[in-house]
Order: sequence, then C-alpha cells, then structure tokens
Amino acid sequence: MNIRIATPEDAFAIQNIYRYYVDNTAITFELEVPSVKEFQERITKTLERYPYLVAEEEGEVIAYAYAGIFYDRRAYDWSAEMSVYVQRGIHGKGVGTALYEKMEELLKKQNIVNLFACITHPNAESEAFHAARGYEKKAHFEQCGYKLGKWWDIVWMQKVIASNEETPEPFQRFTGGF
Repeated sequence: MNIRIATPEDAFAIQNIYRYYVDNTAITFELEVPSVKEFQERITKTLERYPYLVAEEEGEVIAYAYAGIFYDRRAYDWSAEMSVYVQRGIHGKGVGTALYEKMEELLKKQNIVNLFACITHPNAESEAFHAARGYEKKAHFEQCGYKLGKWWDIVWMQKVIASNEETPEPFQRFTGGF
C-alpha cells in the first residue's frame, strides 16, 4: 500500500468510494453525491491548509483521509476535524489506521494539538476505530440529521496529539511535504 498526497486527478476515484456512503448509509449526512468537479475543488481547498491523503494499492485509490477546519475562528487554529473513507469491502485491513497515523504525523508538524471526529450514531465500527486510536467520546447530540427515512444522532470524539498545557507554536499551513 502506498500513501500519498491527493491531487485533483484523484477526484473520480474518491467520488466512487464516497458514493456508497452517500447512497447507502448515514455515515455522511450528504444526500447527493458531489460531482467530480466539486471533489476537485474540495481537494484543492483542503490542501491550502491541511493534508488530504489517498491510499493506493496497485495504483488504485482504495481509501482517503483529510483534515478540516474544526471551527472557523483563529483561536481554533490548533484543532482539526478528521475524516476517513475506505472502499467498501476493504475495512479491517489497516488502511484507515495507516492513513490516520500519517495524518497525525503531518498535523503535528503543523502544530495541531486537538483532533476531532464527528460520527453518526449509532456507528459502533467508527466509534471503536477512533477509540482504538486514542479518541475519547466528548459529546452526544440527538436527532441532528434526517437521512434514509429516520433521524440520526451524532457523537464527537477528541484526541489530543500535542501538549495543551503551554502556549502552542503558531499554526503552520500544510506545505505538501511528507
């Protein structure tokens, strides 16, 4: 498996992975699959500030992960929201773990302190995945999104990856280097 920085050319493969989650699950609250152009724009916009990674096997994109703004205020610069999507049928093989480990390595270089994951509830698999990586459940909000004919809760999980007892070093935008 090869992990690399995503490019806009990966948008079609990323869209294909994401399509299953949009059409068949409440893991994402999007109701329509974004276009390839939208994914290209999302990749470009994310890379202006944070890593956006893909995992490949034999040249095929099989998973992706990215960090995003936790909340758009400067005091939150040291916090990021995490997302990972793995191609259907590949779960449990360490791909998501490998992407998260690389993401954490890169985010530490940006002086990120806090990582957050917003997870549709119930989703025992995702909650267990995050807990196994050191995330702790911090909040549970009821009936936040309506999809697939029912209301869904969300939980927020947090992981601290750097000291939050001192004044942090300034946030550094992602520069694309491994």
